[in-house]
Amino acid sequence: MQLDEQCSDGTRAASFGPAISVIDLIDDVARAWPEAIALSRTGGSHRVTYRALMTATETLAAELVALGAGVDIPVGICIDRSLEHVVAMLAALRAGSCFLPLDPDWPTDRLRHVLEDAGSPIVIAAPQFMDKLGAPDRIVLSSALETRRTVAQNVVPKPDGQNLAYIIYTSGSTGEPKGVEITHRNLLHLVTWHRQAFGISARDHSSWIAGLGFDASIWELFPYLAVGACIHLPEDSIRGSGEALRDWLVEQSISIAFAPTPLAEALISAAWPAHTALRTLLTGGDTLHLWPKPGLPFRVVNNYGPTECTVVATSGNVMAERASAALPTIGKPIADTEIVILDQQGKPARAGEVGEIYVAGKGIGRGYRGRPEQTDERFLMLALPGSGPAKRYYRTGDLGCVTADGEIAFHGRCDDLIKVRGHRVEPDEVSAALSRHSGILQSAVIAEGYGADRRLIAYVVPAPQKTPRAGELRDFLAARLPNYMLPTTYVRIASLPLTANGKLDKSALPSPSQANTLASTCYRAPSSAVESRIAEIVEALLGVEGVGIEDNFFLLGGHSLLGTQLVLRLRDAFGAELTLRDLFEAQTIQNLAAKVEEMVTNMVAGMSDEELQERLAH
Repeated sequence: MQLDEQCSDGTRAASFGPAISVIDLIDDVARAWPEAIALSRTGGSHRVTYRALMTATETLAAELVALGAGVDIPVGICIDRSLEHVVAMLAALRAGSCFLPLDPDWPTDRLRHVLEDAGSPIVIAAPQFMDKLGAPDRIVLSSALETRRTVAQNVVPKPDGQNLAYIIYTSGSTGEPKGVEITHRNLLHLVTWHRQAFGISARDHSSWIAGLGFDASIWELFPYLAVGACIHLPEDSIRGSGEALRDWLVEQSISIAFAPTPLAEALISAAWPAHTALRTLLTGGDTLHLWPKPGLPFRVVNNYGPTECTVVATSGNVMAERASAALPTIGKPIADTEIVILDQQGKPARAGEVGEIYVAGKGIGRGYRGRPEQTDERFLMLALPGSGPAKRYYRTGDLGCVTADGEIAFHGRCDDLIKVRGHRVEPDEVSAALSRHSGILQSAVIAEGYGADRRLIAYVVPAPQKTPRAGELRDFLAARLPNYMLPTTYVRIASLPLTANGKLDKSALPSPSQANTLASTCYRAPSSAVESRIAEIVEALLGVEGVGIEDNFFLLGGHSLLGTQLVLRLRDAFGAELTLRDLFEAQTIQNLAAKVEEMVTNMVAGMSDEELQERLAH
């Protein structure tokens, strides 16, 4: 790599030349600017220069080589987010090995399964996590840097571009996690693209926020270390709060940051000072539901990429002036990456037609650790029309389509479709519409139940001092979405629960209850015999109590099939020839009562005296 000592504006920068591993790039940075700060804890309580970082790396790497580390041998790392964690990753690479991230927050069974599945003979672990690993047949090193022993310098194995840089585990369809193998060439491609795409230089201050088991945490480190930037480590309490994270980003003068989608949505919705060092907010991991508001002092970049494609496959700016009712796209393919959308017959889909996303290019990983059959199922050699000779594609299992301007619109998973009363529903589309309500900061929508009883539940984080009622939210959505896409229950929560990787933790969403469910309206008791009787029928049909005259049948849990039953019961009770359309138009007990009274009045007015007497007799 050739280093340029100074830019025209006085800052340091580097230009990439040939290199096999990113560790070579970081070595060159450390030689050029040894006293530059590489890593900093919150508030500058602990700083590490590039000289100190690489000295610690070399010492630990020598010990790893002495213990048998080498090419394609995974070194497990079970350490909290810390300076030591970074040293451990770099040392594994310097020893010619690959690193295996082990998030200490994982359950014990998962930690042990991943270690066993990866076949990692060496683990670097913080002392408090050694018992969780339960690995008596492995070499387990304490991570305390000051206690490293000095060992003789051995010949360090030199990997090539096809050897492994890291193995990272993702959830598997079988219920067990599977390891994705990423090579040095894959990682170097990510670093090179990132630096060029976002203009990264040594003057930048970046953040390390993503969960340790999430491949985005790797993306947050290596592009910045490779150019001499300074990476800031926040406290864990900051990583879980949009407001606290915003304040920290401002205080630390962070110029570019990544935030998992739920946190990014909180940052996009937050109020920002007019002047902030942050120029770019990167996000990814989940579907982005929000468009930036005008005047946001930084640009928002939405990124998409399965772990198998080395973190990022597509990327695109999300601009306020392009806001629409549609979800933000996931952008266009990054450098040296090809995206194709194939239909169910395996043929290229037309523009605007939804199909499965396939990815080819320099970011495609080697495959799944110890799973050749699953590798063959997902990593395919395909010769597609217009794409030249056969090349290796990763079949993502994600759905998307190409928009009119050539970007990719994400449409969920092939294997996770939700059907509500026969209709396909994308919860993200419902959430996106819901999040455009002025009283909602964030939202998530899930499906519950089976068959005819399947319903949508919306979880909403209200804006400060704004708590809209369920009826208001339903009316808002009804003007934008078909009836079958409207949630039947709206649950208020203080914040969206996140996994250790910063993604939405659906399993942690609370069950709807009387305490957390938004009321449709203020309770108003029935004031007529007709209203009382209709309320009784609805309560019995839906299994609820305390139905008021302004309550909405559909917000109480009703749907078209239950609506048909309600119509039949109302006919039996009043003799009124109601239809399902009448119910959809009326919806509330009060409106239904008025409809029934009108029909009964008209019916009575059209009866002869004999017919009326016969009706009264029955």
